[in-house]
Amino acid sequence: MKKKIWRIIAIILLVIVAISLWFEVPVVERIDVDSEGKVNDPVRFALVTDLHSCYYGKDQNKLVEMIQKQDVDAVLLSGDIFDDKVKDDNSKIFLEHIVDEYPCFYVTGNHEFWSKREKEIKEYLASIGVTVLEGNYESFSVNGCTVDICGVDDPTYMGEDNWKKQLASALPESDNYKILLSHRPEKVDIYDDYSFDMIVSGHAHGGQWIIPFWKHGVAAPNQGLFPKYVDGMYNLSNGTKLVVSRGLSRERMPLPRFFNHPEVVVIEVR
Repeated sequence: MKKKIWRIIAIILLVIVAISLWFEVPVVERIDVDSEGKVNDPVRFALVTDLHSCYYGKDQNKLVEMIQKQDVDAVLLSGDIFDDKVKDDNSKIFLEHIVDEYPCFYVTGNHEFWSKREKEIKEYLASIGVTVLEGNYESFSVNGCTVDICGVDDPTYMGEDNWKKQLASALPESDNYKILLSHRPEKVDIYDDYSFDMIVSGHAHGGQWIIPFWKHGVAAPNQGLFPKYVDGMYNLSNGTKLVVSRGLSRERMPLPRFFNHPEVVVIEVR
């Protein structure tokens, strides 16, 4: 009887380990967004968030190849690409591979600020050709149209009023399609006051453990238990589309990712 019980326990443990390993495998998630006439020909973006300098093969080749296969027009880096505890090596290897192939746009996450090296990180990124956004925007011409790529710093050490000033200064007065890079998905009450067409975020890590068939996570920073904004596209009350990536953090996290593959989100604006 005891042997049978131990055998059952061993099988259960093996199943848990197998599930944990499977959900550490990265995937590509595709999201289509209607530009409501602001974009004539499709424009495709790769959204990369919450890398936390995690390892994705020799020379980060697994992650680089995931993006290369998607025929994207630009890469959006929405924060926590670097970490406050893990060395920068994997992040730098990844960035130095992709910046030669695609226009890259970056905003800080909370971990860059926690590292106390956010200025150093921004200077490095600018030196390799990444566009660093911090309460401003860059107009990006592609496929016969112009898209405004806007961005704000993470508000970790910034008062709400100062963060709102960054949001206001990042919003151009144009008729172009406007994409805001902002690390935090939970700030929807504030985002409702600004007329961005789409906001791309991370930070929530998919809620760490996703509840199957419900698409809600168990817990997320600044959202608590059963957070709402963790994965996919949401419609805000002002018409803005909010796209939230589950991010790419793996070994940096103390817990495995159940039903929650790390991901690169490919967004096609049509």
